[in-house]
Amino acid sequence: MRNILVIGAGRSATSLIKYLLDKSQSENLFITLGDLSLENAQKFVQGHPNAKAILLDVLDEAQRQDAIKSSDLVISMLPARFHMEAAKDCIAFSKHLVTASYINDEMQALDEEAKEKGLVFMNEIGVDPGIDHMSAMQVIDRIRDGGGKMLLFESFTGGLVAPESDDNLWHYKFTWNPRNVVLAGQGGAAKFIQEGTYKFIPYHKLFRRTEFLDIDDYGRFEAYANRNSLRYQSIYGLQDILTLYRGTMRRVGFSKAWNMFVQMGMTDDGYTIPNSEKLSYRDFVNLFLPYSPTDSVELKMRYALKIDQDDLMWYKLMELDLFNNEKKLGIENASPAKCLQKILMDKWTLNEDDKDMIVMYHKFGYELEGKKKQIDSNMALIGEDQIHTAMAKSVGLPVAMAALRILNKKISTLGVQIPITKEVYEPILKELNTHGISFKEHFTDYLGYNPDNIMG
Repeated sequence: MRNILVIGAGRSATSLIKYLLDKSQSENLFITLGDLSLENAQKFVQGHPNAKAILLDVLDEAQRQDAIKSSDLVISMLPARFHMEAAKDCIAFSKHLVTASYINDEMQALDEEAKEKGLVFMNEIGVDPGIDHMSAMQVIDRIRDGGGKMLLFESFTGGLVAPESDDNLWHYKFTWNPRNVVLAGQGGAAKFIQEGTYKFIPYHKLFRRTEFLDIDDYGRFEAYANRNSLRYQSIYGLQDILTLYRGTMRRVGFSKAWNMFVQMGMTDDGYTIPNSEKLSYRDFVNLFLPYSPTDSVELKMRYALKIDQDDLMWYKLMELDLFNNEKKLGIENASPAKCLQKILMDKWTLNEDDKDMIVMYHKFGYELEGKKKQIDSNMALIGEDQIHTAMAKSVGLPVAMAALRILNKKISTLGVQIPITKEVYEPILKELNTHGISFKEHFTDYLGYNPDNIMG
């Protein structure tokens, strides 16, 4: 049998494991699922004859190497910072590797060794990055193969709560790592190209420079710029593009409200708060407000943010229970960002029957035979419940499909790579379509940059 080692049994692994187990008999697969929690791994495997759960600490060298030696291919579903431990062993023991994470310099440095050993190290094969790469390159290649010249490429993805489970004023719940949501946009100015000019948005302005987007059957969304869109010039072969912009989607109004936390300093992760574990939610908020012997925390907050008591922004803050003096943070040496994350997790965690939603939107502007044209392509996927989420499906299925195609030698390009070649994206997008992950395309005249579509 062909042995696949999956490291990490988090929520994003549900659809991945199910897909591999369903294919295990016909594809002659044996799945080993390793996790820090043996009990958690066993829940995924559920006594399947072609699978087993093991206790696996990726930082335990002997334990990790023993598991990797016994495999033909390794799938790492761990946070990105842990991939390299497995990657180096995959080189040492000549095993293929698949991850959903961005390629960093350390992973890229393994490219030559992977090629020399005949290995495929497939990365960025989840939803974003992943499905965004594949669906974008499919259309870009189609345009170029038909003689068209790319003028504009915009791409947006959002992990959101489904309309039927949308029961708060923020129209948002956590569908992936909450910490990444709280820290979104930090680490430097957002960089992109608009109409041939480089543009930069500093973090403190990011959430007031949003673009409107409409998706059939799901209404209007907004998007703020991702940190660095410029890297996709070389990745997608768009060196001469006039507009290149990637962003994150939210429901309209989220960014304006989130900007309150940014301006208050509550998303800062650069320092820790003394005795943070003893602070109430109300105490935490008061840390960022001026002293007053008479004014309440609520009044000081409204003054600081210049909002009135009947403002929707105020109702959004009240909904989060920010001013509760009984609830304690309970986190030692926490940064403001970690404190805010704790407060938000109380309100924005998916309930058992809640459904999430993945939305993706691409805009392609191009010139063909002297005429300017535009393609709008979008996808929406609704999850089933708190466990079988759209996020898990759209992350896990591409990973599993890529792994199987590598084992079957249907992906022949060796080395460290992302899914932007036809041999990877065409069959995987076709198979994803059978699982309800499909794109609708609309063809229009080229609109280019529309200033009426930008807020702030």
